[in-house]
Amino acid sequence: MVAEKENKTGKVYLVGAGPGDEGLITVKGLECIKKADVLVYDRLATDRLLNYAGERAEKIFVGKKPDKHEYTQDDINKVISQKAKEGKTVTRLKGGDPFVFGRGGEEAEVLASEGVSFEIVPGVTSAVAAPAYAGIPVTHRGISSSFSVITGHEDPTKETSQINWEKLATATDTLCFLMGMSNLDKITDNLMKYGRAKETPVALIRWGTRSVQQTLTGNLENISDKAKENGFKAPAVIVVGGVVDLREKLSWFDNKPLINKRIVVTRARSQASDLSNNIKELGGEPVEFPAIKIVPPESYEMLDFSISKIAYYDWLIFTSINGVEKFFERFFYHGRDIRELCGIKICAIGPKTREGLEKRGLSVEVMPTEYKAEAVLEQLKTKVNSNEKVLIPRAQVAREILPQTLKKMGLEVDVAPTYMTVREKEKAPMLKKALENGEVDAITFTSSSTVENFVEMIDVDNLAKLLENVFIACIGPITAKTCERLGVKVDSVAKEYTIPGLVETLLEDLE
Repeated sequence: MVAEKENKTGKVYLVGAGPGDEGLITVKGLECIKKADVLVYDRLATDRLLNYAGERAEKIFVGKKPDKHEYTQDDINKVISQKAKEGKTVTRLKGGDPFVFGRGGEEAEVLASEGVSFEIVPGVTSAVAAPAYAGIPVTHRGISSSFSVITGHEDPTKETSQINWEKLATATDTLCFLMGMSNLDKITDNLMKYGRAKETPVALIRWGTRSVQQTLTGNLENISDKAKENGFKAPAVIVVGGVVDLREKLSWFDNKPLINKRIVVTRARSQASDLSNNIKELGGEPVEFPAIKIVPPESYEMLDFSISKIAYYDWLIFTSINGVEKFFERFFYHGRDIRELCGIKICAIGPKTREGLEKRGLSVEVMPTEYKAEAVLEQLKTKVNSNEKVLIPRAQVAREILPQTLKKMGLEVDVAPTYMTVREKEKAPMLKKALENGEVDAITFTSSSTVENFVEMIDVDNLAKLLENVFIACIGPITAKTCERLGVKVDSVAKEYTIPGLVETLLEDLE
């Protein structure tokens, strides 16, 4: 008799994603993203958080905007409930905190009524975080001992308003309104009408905690006019109170060198974090647009053959950290022992490549000061002997100057493809639109393949025009030559052909 299949019920995690800076996600929130079978998210959750989801996770954008709802709240409730009933782990990712005007309570009520298991994972609310990033503490000794968080989305003039303006206006020292830009006039008028002094300082903080954060200050009497003059739009947090004046002394985020700079990172998704994190630390907003994806080579035949006779070689030459990672994945896949490399001399191009080898307990014999094949050849001239055997584990498609020159020097050379790069097309339309709208300040290229794939993916006749006002930074001269060959003007080339070197050139030359 065949046992009846168990009817498994999934679970929903209502997770606060924080206000925009993905670094403000909680540890538990991040765990929920990683284990989700289904990720349901809105526009206030930064896209970089989505990169932590598993490759097979279904991602559903529910796109709630002030002027357009791709999904109604009822639709969202149905989606998360239905997916859980299919036995899936659902992470509902919401901007800020799910229970601070995030409608998380409504979603939890539906799940409870339908018998779906759920958990609440609180998040950092923009009511506190946005002011903090603008240098405004919501409480401060001698100035503010209390604060309120109020919805600004409700029309203060409607008869059924739940806001008691007469009591609210002077109830606490600091008032934080969320989603209130469309009602700014009515909010300020009501606060003054019911007793708040017209000179009370006010700050508007748009896209708080993100590199594109903007802050506009004034007072209750003039902030509405200032907002109109400056075209200041949602989403923004409205802060009312004496603490706003502390911004002049406590502003810190706005002082970062790459603040308000949107910088495209074209590295493979698996490798983008180093460069993206460096840009973020300096106040910039990394826009991850992986022009390449690292995948297995068309065949492992040559690599497997080379590994099977590894003791035959005198030299191992690694040209990238990818080559190191993928070589050893295959090496250990075959049950080989690192001690089998004893006696083999190792050459590495670049400090990251050397670091990857040293982490495995291997010493690097040769690393050129300039990180390109020509520099390797110059150093190897005095190190190698003719008839020595060399293995180069590398990308399936790469420059041939290194193996060809070594062969001319009398060495026996095997090139073993360990990986290949392919194009990722997922974000091409989004980036093209951002370029057309002038929303990109700089693009970084870390290899020739990132340039070639970028040009193919953008696929426009007016590429030069599209990039006219965009700063182009290359990791080295080889990459820069590829740019020039494909009609992409280059503004700066890193002096040191590394990620830190690329960041340094952004700091020095990007205005």
